[in-house]
Formats: sequence, structure tokens, C-alpha cells
Amino acid sequence: MRMLLRLGRTTALLAAGTAALAQPLRAQQQDFSAVQITTHPVAGTFYYLEGQGGNIGLSVGDDGVVMIDDQFAPLSDKILAAIHELSDGDIRFLINTHVHPDHTGGNANFGRMGIVILARDEVRVRLMANQPKEALPILTFDDPITIHLNGEDVRVIPVAPAHTDGDSYIYFTGSDVIHSGDVFRTTGFPYIDLGNGGTLQGTIDALGVLIGLAGPNTQIVPGHGVASSREDVMEFRDMILDVKAKVAAMVARGMSYDQVAAANPTGPYRQKWTDDPDRFLRAVYSEVGGQS
Repeated sequence: MRMLLRLGRTTALLAAGTAALAQPLRAQQQDFSAVQITTHPVAGTFYYLEGQGGNIGLSVGDDGVVMIDDQFAPLSDKILAAIHELSDGDIRFLINTHVHPDHTGGNANFGRMGIVILARDEVRVRLMANQPKEALPILTFDDPITIHLNGEDVRVIPVAPAHTDGDSYIYFTGSDVIHSGDVFRTTGFPYIDLGNGGTLQGTIDALGVLIGLAGPNTQIVPGHGVASSREDVMEFRDMILDVKAKVAAMVARGMSYDQVAAANPTGPYRQKWTDDPDRFLRAVYSEVGGQS
């Protein structure tokens, strides 16, 4: 039996997998029935799909499809249909940028289709705690690897513990597009997931790597938000550095977290990054030595 199945023949398999996972996810998350999947062309072979959860990256060409992340399990049918609008070829690889369920929730569905899932070793270890066998990456890595498909050299680049301890960038060098996962996003302040191994300094370092990889015309697709430029990443990184410096100075004066929050070190940036900064600020406070 072929490992990779034609998109047009996968409906029954996908429906079975979705049925098994959809009900608990709907109960814990939300009703996904109204979610629409929107396709955004970026450059060259590269598109991204916007739905509910992290942006899904796609390289589409004569060799088939390279897919990055897969949002939540109840959306897998819709995601597959959106891919089918772009290509009737095989999904050759599914790459997870990190462990969070809005990026890996559909793994079991796509894994049951025989699609090869790739991720960092850390991602597999964390998924093993609560996911079925089909959801686990079957190819893992801890050094950069390259996939050669669709006329692209697809570089998969692990970075220092940043958003989590299993983050990777995926650089489509021919199209000059980088999918950054959630290390970079345009929808809010950084999410440094300390519980999943994320770190403040790793986030700063990883953003430096992203800036170094990107050229003046590189399109950077964030984990959440819209395609951006190297200058956008620099602005995001510089904001983090500024907030870190302010919070470190306050911690050195013995200020509590409540006092730091009241001083509002994220204030100058809240018009651009509009979500609640508390989660980000707590991570910064903790990592510069603040005591709760």
C-alpha cells in the first residue's frame, strides 16, 4: 500500500480520524463549524492557510505538497479541501514548527493518511505524553535538515529554546519565504511558554537568527498574523529588548511583579501589539530574576 495517498482518496480516512478527536476538542476549545479556511499566496511555490490556530504553510508544485503545521483536528477536512484547491498531488511531508495544539492538533488525522510528519526531537517527546501514535513525528532531528522538492531547497532550522524548547524555522529558499512558527507573530506580544521550555533569551537569540536568515525581499510568515518583512521582525525583537531592559532595572530596585505591571513597561507598544501583555510581562519578570 502506498504511504502517500492522493488527496481525492483520503476523505474516508480523514473523516474517521476527525470523528475520533473532534468531540473532546470541541468541548475543550470551541465550535469549529463556522471556521473558514482562507488561502493566501505569498511568493513562488508558497501559500499559507488561515483558519483557527497557527498559520499553515504550503509549498505546492509538481512534486506534491510540503505542509507546515495543521491547526486543530476538527478542521482537518476543511484544511484538506483547501489544499485540494491548490494541488491534487500528494502531501509529501508535514512539518511541525513546535508542540502547541493549534499547530499539531490535526497530526493524528494526517498521520493516519500515511503522511510523513517531521519535527524536533523535543516535539515528539512532548506529544508522546498525551497523543496517539499516529500524531507523533516519525522523523525527528536536532540539527538543520534540507528537503528538496518543487524546485526548492527547503531548510528546516532548529533554534534555541524560544517560544518552546522545540521551535524550528522552515526556509523555502527558492521562493524566499520563511515560516517562523510562533517565535515571531504579528497579532500580539511574544508568548514565552516557560512550561514547555521557552526562554526569553532564546526568543531574542532566535529572532536574531531569523533577521540574519532573511534578506531585503524575504517574506516571513509568522505563526499568527500576516506575512511580514525582516524590518518587522527587527521591530518585534527591539521591543522585547526594550521591555527586558526596563523590567530588569525595576527588578534590580526590588520591585514586585505588581509594581512592575503598574509601571506599564509595555505601554508604548500596546497600540501595535494589542493583546493583554500580562503573560509576556510575567515571563520577562521571571527570567530577569523577579521573585513572585
